[in-house]
Amino acid sequence: VQILLKLWRNGFSLDDGELRSYSDPTNAQFLESVKRGEIPVELQRLVHGGQVNLDMEDHQEQEYVKPRLRFKAFSGEGQKLGSLTPEIVSTPSSPEEEEKSILNAPVLIDDSMPATKIQIRLADGSRLIQRFNQTHRIKHIRDFIIQSRPAFATTDFVLVTTFPNKELTDENLTLQEADILNTVILQQLK
Repeated sequence: VQILLKLWRNGFSLDDGELRSYSDPTNAQFLESVKRGEIPVELQRLVHGGQVNLDMEDHQEQEYVKPRLRFKAFSGEGQKLGSLTPEIVSTPSSPEEEEKSILNAPVLIDDSMPATKIQIRLADGSRLIQRFNQTHRIKHIRDFIIQSRPAFATTDFVLVTTFPNKELTDENLTLQEADILNTVILQQLK
């Protein structure tokens, strides 16, 4: 482990951390270990018996100035929790593609009636965004998917809400009755 010890007029810091006062007994013990050429107990615990490379910088003619925080990207790994959401393998559509899917839409909209936008995440990782009237039925979403992606015409699939996950089994419900206005719907293959 590489550690940088900076000595300041009013204390010391480790790896651009907080200022540690020279007068604190724990800090004084830390510095005594360094002066004797030993690895301080605090650092030994930190590296669990591994190797420590301690570099020092002398800034004793200056007062400690808290360094600006540098952005450090998350380098860990995520864990996927149980979900009915399909794994997206493609990049999201661009705004142009979304607009194109709305313009080429096989859904007839009555502009005199309330409308909603539904985003549909398909099982192949792509997505469609379409305007529907609130009186359109869930079966119209299914028909729209098949017209937009004819490959799904022979595929058995279900439509599911995101959160809470609920399969839309009654396809005669209107979008308003199903309470799916302005939402994301997932296509799942059976």
